[in-house]
Order: sequence, then structure tokens, then C-alpha cells
Amino acid sequence: MKKVKIIGVPEHFNMPWHLAIEEGAFEERGIDLEWTDIPEGTGKMCQMLQNRETDLAIILTEGLVKSITEGNPSKIVQEYIASPLLWGIHVGANSPYRSIMELEGRKAAISRFGSGSHLMAYVNAQNEGWETDGLQFEVVNDLDGAVKALTTGTADYFMWEHFTTKPLVDQKVFRRLGDCPTPWPCFVIAATDDFIKEEGTTLRHILEIINGYTTEFKQIPSMDRTLANRYGQKLEDIQEWMSLTQWSQSPIKTKTIDIVNYTLFQLKLILKQKKYNELTYNQD
Repeated sequence: MKKVKIIGVPEHFNMPWHLAIEEGAFEERGIDLEWTDIPEGTGKMCQMLQNRETDLAIILTEGLVKSITEGNPSKIVQEYIASPLLWGIHVGANSPYRSIMELEGRKAAISRFGSGSHLMAYVNAQNEGWETDGLQFEVVNDLDGAVKALTTGTADYFMWEHFTTKPLVDQKVFRRLGDCPTPWPCFVIAATDDFIKEEGTTLRHILEIINGYTTEFKQIPSMDRTLANRYGQKLEDIQEWMSLTQWSQSPIKTKTIDIVNYTLFQLKLILKQKKYNELTYNQD
């Protein structure tokens, strides 16, 4: 049995992986796929890829592109979610801020530098016409840290996936002022260069299996109820999320890489733009 380590956020996007693992789909191919939840998100996962603490990651596109550009020996092996991620822009329930425009010059809570919450704060600032050079950040590690920061006032706002944070909005812990969708498909499957080099056949088997699951995922009976129960969500919220979310079984498009590259470079988040074949693994 070939042991493979994979990491991802503990969110509903990754349910197809858990189904495949629980149903023994990888074991049938001689693969012991060991999943670890990383609540800290993409910044932490980039570090784990860099340190060879994992073989694979389900990770935000923009965070991985930035990390590879800065020397992370990893590649995008496939697009995973073809639709944008809807980033909710949140303040504490008792915050004086009532609109996104009031957040200009205020401090954003982020899980860590290089994370989606960090990079998307720049995209949001650009969308709003703010000066991006002076953005302020408070590192909070994870969602629990963000709750503490927004409640105590050590940070003013926090960007995180809309539906993951919806229960906190319903509980009146957060108030959501609006949303900022990613200008690109949001999640990719990443692998370390070492894993690609040494376990190319295993990687192809893993992709074949997960692509089969994601192709059929929305047709599974009562999956909306299963997700709602498993992730503590309201059924109507999960149904809305499923209607907005599109899984992918394809290589990431050159156009997508171009948009991510250009945006990160324009925002001075990377110093140079790497070519498509330097960021991606071509299986052919």
C-alpha cells in the first residue's frame, strides 16, 4: 500500500475527497491516502508543501501561484473548483462599521501572510479604489482567532469564505458587509515536485479517482442534507452553495494563470511572473 499525505481546509469543498477515502476508493488502487485538515488555510499549506510535510494539497490558486513564484518546489497539477470563491467581508457584531467603504485604512485580520485572506484583502482594496500600499494586517491564524480579533477590536474586518462563516453571521458573532468573489477559479490540486517526479503513476490514479467523484458529486441523493449536517450549515445555505460551485476535472487554463499572475504582480505581491509551465505539471 502506497502511503500519500494530502491536506486541505475543513470545508464543504473537500467532501468528495472524504467520500472517496471513506468508501475505500483509493485503497482499491493500493493507495493509503491520509487526509489532514488545515484550519489555518492556504498560507500554512504552502509552508507544509515547501517543507515536504505533505505530498498533495487542495489549495487556493492565488496563494499557491505566489508561493511557487517565491521558490516553493511544487506545481499545480489540476484545477479543482472551476467557480470563484465568494469571500465574505466581515466585521464584529458590535462594530461601528456599516459599509465596506468605511473599512478603508482599517486593519484586516488574516490567517497568515500569503494566505487567501491576505491576498484577497488586496483584491478587495483594488476593487474599492483604495491605496493598497498602506494596508494593515493582524495575523490571527484561523477562524477562531478572527472571532477573537473582531470581538476584542484588535482587527477591524476579516475576509473568509461566505458559507463557512455564515453560521457566525447567523449567531450574530460577525456582521457581513458584502462579498468579494475571486476573479479566477478558486481551488487547485497541488503536488510537490518530489512527489510528481517519484510517484507520477500514483498521482494519475489519485486524479482519476477524485475526478470520478467530483463529476457525480451533485447527483448523489441527499448530499445537500449530508453536507448541512456534517458542516453545521443550514440546508438552504448548502443548497445555494452547491448551485454556485462547479468542480473541475481539467488542467488549469493558461488564461487563468495569466490573470492570477497579472493581478499579483500589479498589486506588488510578487516581484516577477513565472510562465505557465513553471507553475503547472503537464501530465501528457
